[in-house]
Amino acid sequence: MQLFDTHTHFDVADFDHDRQHLAVQAKQVGVEALVLIGFVESRFDELIQTHQQLQHWENAPQSYLAPGLHPFYIEQHQQAHLQRLEQVLKQHDCVAVGEIGLDTFLKQHKQPDLFARQQYYFNAQLELAMQYQKSVLLHIRKAHAQTLAILKQHKFKLGGIAHAFSGGVEEAKALVKLGFKIGVTGQITNPNAKKLHQVVQAIGAEHLVIETDCPDMTPLCCQTSTEHRTRNTPVNLPYVLEGLSQVLNIESEKLAKRLWENSLDSLSIQL
Repeated sequence: MQLFDTHTHFDVADFDHDRQHLAVQAKQVGVEALVLIGFVESRFDELIQTHQQLQHWENAPQSYLAPGLHPFYIEQHQQAHLQRLEQVLKQHDCVAVGEIGLDTFLKQHKQPDLFARQQYYFNAQLELAMQYQKSVLLHIRKAHAQTLAILKQHKFKLGGIAHAFSGGVEEAKALVKLGFKIGVTGQITNPNAKKLHQVVQAIGAEHLVIETDCPDMTPLCCQTSTEHRTRNTPVNLPYVLEGLSQVLNIESEKLAKRLWENSLDSLSIQL
C-alpha cells in the first residue's frame, strides 16, 4: 500500500531528536511520500534542510516542499517575507505554495485591520502560485465564503488541497468545483466528527486526500488519557486511512490506491 501524507510539519523542533527514526518507521508502514509545509519565513531554512535530509536518508519517504505564509501568524509576516518566498520558489523544486488562506478562529483575527492583512498576504501568495504555476495548500478556518470569493476573483485554476477541512458539504463541493481536493486528518477517527463524516460521504473518495498535519491533529486512537497532548507523526497516517475507510465503507487497499492518485494529481506530481 502506498500512502501520501499531504500535510506535515515534520521540520519542527518536536522531531529534532528522532526524525530519521520516525521517517524510517513511516516508510515501513506504507508512507511513501510526504509534503513539508511552510508557515513562517523564519522557518524556511529548517524546512529546506529537513527536505534535503529526507532526500538523502535511505528508507525514508519521498519528500516534497511547499513553502508559504500561514494566516494564523499574520502578525509575524512582512513584505520582505513574500520576496523570500519567491526566492525559495525560484531556487528549489516546490510542488505547491502553502499553507495559505484565511483564519478568523481567534477573535483578534476578525478585526478589520488584521483580516485585511490576511487577505493581502493570501492574494499576494495566490499571485506567486499563478506566476510559478503551483497548486496551493489552503488553510481555512471560519472564513470559507471569503476564501472562495478570493479564489474565484483570481480565476485560480491550478487547484491544490483544502487541508484539515472544517467546513460543510456545500463549501466542500464549491472547492471541488474549483479543482481542489479535500484534506482529511486524524479527526476522521472521531465518531463525534459528524460534519466531517457527512462531507466525505457527500463528495466521495475521488475528491479526497489524507494527511497527519503532524505534530498536531493526533488520531483519536493514538491519544492516551494520561497525556494532555500526544505528539502526532507521519507513522500515524494508516490510522487516518482506516478511519476514512470505515466512514466511506471502502476496503482500505482500494481506497489507498485512489488517495495516492488523488495526491499526485492535486500536486501535479508525475512519477
